[in-house]
Amino acid sequence: MQVSTSPVKRFLRCTFATPAGWLARVAFCIVAAASGLAAAGDWIPLAKDGIHDPKSQAVKLLQDPGEALSKLTPDTAGNQVLWVEALKKGEIKPREKLFAKTEIRKLDRDSILDIKGGMPAVRFPHGRHTEWLDCINCHDKVFSTTPGETKISMLKILEGEQCGICHGAVSFPLTECTRCHSIPRPGQIVPVLPPGANPRMHQPAAQEP
Repeated sequence: MQVSTSPVKRFLRCTFATPAGWLARVAFCIVAAASGLAAAGDWIPLAKDGIHDPKSQAVKLLQDPGEALSKLTPDTAGNQVLWVEALKKGEIKPREKLFAKTEIRKLDRDSILDIKGGMPAVRFPHGRHTEWLDCINCHDKVFSTTPGETKISMLKILEGEQCGICHGAVSFPLTECTRCHSIPRPGQIVPVLPPGANPRMHQPAAQEP
């Protein structure tokens, strides 16, 4: 793995290395999340996104993000869609499998991660993930099924590994710290959410697993 020279990554490396730095990390995430609220519901047309060739005939055929996503349950971060809520409401109906013989596997169980870290602990909801993904997407190539065997690293996540394979790409971005770090430790203050944030996405489940 190459050593990053990015100023942002150097800042994050220093912050994450500080034992008492969890407040700074949460503050960083809140500021970053709040800075994106003004753009909620403002999708860039394909012809102006800097990725698609505006002169291409394909741009005229493809559906612009605003046309497709504006009909779905809104979010305040990332691609501005609460995908799990959209699924529950029937706004989207993805196919569960491509082949008739494929076994559909779902697991409705929460796992508590990062027990010994400085940030609030992470509640990982298997149910929300297995609505979209088969177990093989994560196990055992990315995460071992043996508890404690995989060392989860925030640095790896920020560099697009582990949770960062999806989060920041197709799922909500890594600026939304408290959506994952949702269980305060003894003596910690519950982070204040930025205005307009959906509190339902930041609350732990009703019961411990």
